[in-house]
Amino acid sequence: MNFPSAIAVFCGSKAGADPTHARSAELFGHEMAKRGIRLIYGGGRIGLMGLVARAVRDGGGQVTGVIPDFLMQLEVGDTENDVLEVTDSMHSRKLRMFELADAFVSLAGGLGTLDETIEIITWKQLRLHDKPIIVLNEGGYWDLLPTMVDKFIDGGFAGAKSRGLFEVVDDIDALFHALANASAAKNPGDKGRM
Repeated sequence: MNFPSAIAVFCGSKAGADPTHARSAELFGHEMAKRGIRLIYGGGRIGLMGLVARAVRDGGGQVTGVIPDFLMQLEVGDTENDVLEVTDSMHSRKLRMFELADAFVSLAGGLGTLDETIEIITWKQLRLHDKPIIVLNEGGYWDLLPTMVDKFIDGGFAGAKSRGLFEVVDDIDALFHALANASAAKNPGDKGRM
């Protein structure tokens, strides 16, 4: 199976109340390392972000963190990464993560994770890229996301194709299956445009 060479992962800077999310973050990181997929993420060493990064590194994988200067202390920037890029703003952080990634995965998280997920979906809707976007809905965490998009479609604020901008999966196996399918259907050299 072919997989994207680098995946940007959006997830919480906290571990969350349900330990399932922490286990999934670690498992996802280990599985990325096994497949030789570089992790692109928010650069912190705490919460789910830190768990994913450590798991990739523990598995011998490559990790690039991208963090704004003002969050270096707040999110405890992880200097153990292969690369830690410090940006001047949240906006430039998201743009840099976009530039480095071949695909996007959203795990559990809060408002920041929601913001990153919606923005990358919106950029795809605007045809600024055609990279895969996969949302891990373990335990129904992201149930409201497709419901919200369906509401936009039903209300006449989005076209029917909007629901196809991202894929929602329920477990790690399905996540890698979706990534492999997306890679097979796409030109692997296409980095998108911005």
